[in-house]
Amino acid sequence: MTTDAGARTRGALLAFTGRPVPLWIAFVLVHLWLGALNLRGPGWPLGDVVSVYPFWAQQGLEAGYWQGIHAAWVYPILAIVPMLLSVALGAGWAASVWLGMMMALNAIALAVLTDAGRSAARIRYGWWWVLFLLALGPIALGRIDAVTVPLAIAGLVLLTRRPRAAALLLTIGAWVKVWPGAILAAAVVTMRARPTMLSMAVGLSGAIVIVCLFLGSGANVLGFVTQQTGRGLQVEAVAALPWFWAAALDAPGVSIYYDTEILTNQIAGPGVDAVAAALTPLLGVVAAVLLALGGLAVRRGAAAQAVLPPLAMALVTACIVFNKVGSPQFESWLAAPVIAAMLAGGWRAARLPAALALAAAGLTQVIYPVLYGWFLAAHPLMALAATLRDGLLVALLVHGVHGVVRELRNPAAAPVGARRTAPVAR
Repeated sequence: MTTDAGARTRGALLAFTGRPVPLWIAFVLVHLWLGALNLRGPGWPLGDVVSVYPFWAQQGLEAGYWQGIHAAWVYPILAIVPMLLSVALGAGWAASVWLGMMMALNAIALAVLTDAGRSAARIRYGWWWVLFLLALGPIALGRIDAVTVPLAIAGLVLLTRRPRAAALLLTIGAWVKVWPGAILAAAVVTMRARPTMLSMAVGLSGAIVIVCLFLGSGANVLGFVTQQTGRGLQVEAVAALPWFWAAALDAPGVSIYYDTEILTNQIAGPGVDAVAAALTPLLGVVAAVLLALGGLAVRRGAAAQAVLPPLAMALVTACIVFNKVGSPQFESWLAAPVIAAMLAGGWRAARLPAALALAAAGLTQVIYPVLYGWFLAAHPLMALAATLRDGLLVALLVHGVHGVVRELRNPAAAPVGARRTAPVAR
């Protein structure tokens, strides 16, 4: 009887999580909760949205001085578009408009992911994403990265049947916050539709650059690349962890300070500058090696469906682990490669990265914004939380690399049904 009761419970749970209406109710409730935390919660998580973004937007609208055109900017040029939209009703409405836009973008991505509620399996993947947003907390909506995550998720879903549209979304995302370009690169090196995707990505990028040059940008259109070279090591970065522990243990010569030029908290100490200078080129080398391994695996006969998810995971997590910035919103990126694994192999293939990403998201919310004051004070408990979070990120990186290497060594291990050109939306 116990077995029968357990089977009935599992069946009822599967039926419930496979229905679209409960998912959409949960989606709305989670977004309302995250919106409330952004507006009323601790740590001012919506600070950039209500102060920095409107300043840049109004600087262009009122003074004709555009970031990325008249000055090198930390973001790619299309990042200004959602910032402009957020002040369409006036700067006083920026927070509400921004949160509404993020909810709308996520709703569109969820509809694409779930095939408008027609796929029970994909509805369950949607449940994971909603839970991930809840675990990550207000930062999931409160930064420019929130624009790019739904673009990346929708792009991944469309890769198989509409590679041109997928490349369009991923390229737009990359011109907002770079990292979706890692997923696009993974798709290009693994999929047969690479000429279609490359033509879209190169054509759109070329058009953006030409328009910016016509407006007088000069090299500023690529300022988001050069702006990273001179900055220090952000205190939240994975590479900052040894110095963070030193600060937590009151080691001499180590301190946390606020950089008023780039508006971030950074860490100072012996050897920090050398590590910060090495991280960006190291990330470039790691990304190049990963792409080469993924491309070689496909050439040896591995299915794109088997290679793309771990390659995307490895590239995205490398963009976090080897990044000198390390802002908490970077963890929002993890949703895309986890969903790619779900689309390609179902729950069984994705359960480990899904669990690791959820845990990393929860720890990230603890660090920012819940106990960010403690974090900036280098409290030993926050050093422990950062260690656990960073360990999870490294574990996700290792998981992705292992998946790519496995396909490289033994491509025939992939099941026959998996030998297709891209992740299949199950």
